[in-house]
Amino acid sequence: MSDGAISQDEIDALLSGVDLGGMGSAAQTSSVAKKIDTKPLADFAKDTTESLKSSLSTMTGADFTVAEPTAEVLNRDGLLKLLPEMVVAVTADFSESMTGDHLFLMTPDCAKKLAGLINKEEISELDDMSLSVISEIVSQHSGTEISVLSKTGKFPGLATVPAEAIHVAKAMVRYPQGDFVLFTFPLTVDGQTYQLWEAISNNVAFNISNALNPPAANEGAAINDIPAANSAPMGESFDQNTAMNMGNPMNMGGMNMNGMGMNMNGMGMNMNGMGGQMVGGMPNVQPLQYPSLQNGINPMEQGNIGLIMDVFMEMTVELGRTKKQIKEILGMGEGTIIELDKLAGEPVDILVNHKPIAKGEVVVIDENFGVRVTEILSPVERVTEMK
Repeated sequence: MSDGAISQDEIDALLSGVDLGGMGSAAQTSSVAKKIDTKPLADFAKDTTESLKSSLSTMTGADFTVAEPTAEVLNRDGLLKLLPEMVVAVTADFSESMTGDHLFLMTPDCAKKLAGLINKEEISELDDMSLSVISEIVSQHSGTEISVLSKTGKFPGLATVPAEAIHVAKAMVRYPQGDFVLFTFPLTVDGQTYQLWEAISNNVAFNISNALNPPAANEGAAINDIPAANSAPMGESFDQNTAMNMGNPMNMGGMNMNGMGMNMNGMGMNMNGMGGQMVGGMPNVQPLQYPSLQNGINPMEQGNIGLIMDVFMEMTVELGRTKKQIKEILGMGEGTIIELDKLAGEPVDILVNHKPIAKGEVVVIDENFGVRVTEILSPVERVTEMK
């Protein structure tokens, strides 16, 4: 009987957002967990290292090297042992074509080094701007991974949610439940080696592994957050939640099961006494033919941007910036001249929701100021401009 005290594991679970009322969730995850072949996953990570190196070198202007990554199966406790007390975590979960947890981790020192190289200044504290830089780095790498996976033809329209970086205690990070796959990328710059960790949930790892190294015909299909009971093939035992009373009829979603007889009117099938004609003492099992869905789904319709075309966004034009001490700001008055960081004639910045997207030149239109767009910024330039 509990004495009312809360254990450290329960504290960590609360901090990471785990529902203690369903502490069996980890066990439930393990019940659907598939054995993962890490060899094709390690090769997949290796295929992205050159692009990661090039992206980091381009964004920072420094010479990076990325050693051969590793892939291993871990759980939350195993990963916590590798991490310092404070970490920078970036969530970029898969959201289209394949869904599942996708998490990047690095030490605060690594994050400060990357942000400092991009911002061309030493970073002492990880502020929102620095974390935005880290999010952009992760977005670039996730984009490379999506490109590699798309070549398999298994994940049409594959996408991730926008990367979001946070600087928190390691116990507060939302890790994938149960066993998951952890990639480790050793990054070296200016003689210092850092670790970039990438964790993907079991079902994501299983899908990627199967896409890169298709299993034999008699092996299980890829899973996508499928409960264990629903993924069990015919002939395998059901778990306690799906066990059927063989003597009583059950009505489940339009299926009438009576003594294992199944009357499926919607499918045009009548199955009596084990669902088919017995041949030689064994049921004659025929594969179910599903109609093709490809004609009814257009990949371009997923995430249709037309749904948000009439949404307003704030657009501003920034002439320049500067920094002033508090005493200088308090001493400002009428006639004070503020010198900005841009030269006369230099293009102004065009921002949408405070994010730089383009550059332009100031014009006058019928006594009103305007701006003529002269350049659209690339993703790398957008990060550089966010200072």
